[in-house]
Amino acid sequence: MKVKVCGITNLEDALVAVHAGADFLGFVCYPRSPRYLPAEEAGRIISALRAAEGSVHTVGVFVNASLAEVRRVMAVAGFDLAQLHGDEPVEMVAALGGRAFKALRPRTFGEAMALTSYLAAAPSVPRFPQLLVDAYHPDLYGGSGRTGDWSLAGRLAQQCPRMLLAGGLTPENVAEAIAQVRPWGVDVSSGVELAPGRKDHDRVRAFIAAARAVGV
Repeated sequence: MKVKVCGITNLEDALVAVHAGADFLGFVCYPRSPRYLPAEEAGRIISALRAAEGSVHTVGVFVNASLAEVRRVMAVAGFDLAQLHGDEPVEMVAALGGRAFKALRPRTFGEAMALTSYLAAAPSVPRFPQLLVDAYHPDLYGGSGRTGDWSLAGRLAQQCPRMLLAGGLTPENVAEAIAQVRPWGVDVSSGVELAPGRKDHDRVRAFIAAARAVGV
């Protein structure tokens, strides 16, 4: 079970997540988010992290940024992947050449199936996700703490071999979510926070331990 810890804003939280076993660290590149981190700051954290820990997969989370801006931020920060969490078209995912995946916030299974067209443009590398499924919220692009529709996500997971599940996951419910949805991996942000952008280290460790304890 892969684990992505998102909303990283400082080196201490990043190190705790990596030491606890996180496979991916997410950095929010959306200025309207309370977890927003400028590219230069993300780059400093990532450089220090890689110097201390070696290879760490890092993900920049973007919402309706231009292709040029995504490329610029990825280069400055040194992200491995871009997570496109807004209304970006399939063509934009494809233009990033296997270094981007789409986050979906479907309201219905029909809508979710229509959005699986993004799979064709997803990374082909087996260690990278193809899609992320988050809870729908009319105003927020992720980080809402709202629990997603696990039944819908489970049906979508059958169509997507490397799907990350997000949306209201916590150390208390992640095992149940995994058992119901059977995703490739899980993504957590607000469920392990003391405040937006500040992680509760005990909850980070508990979340990863709970996710890894489930046999899928």
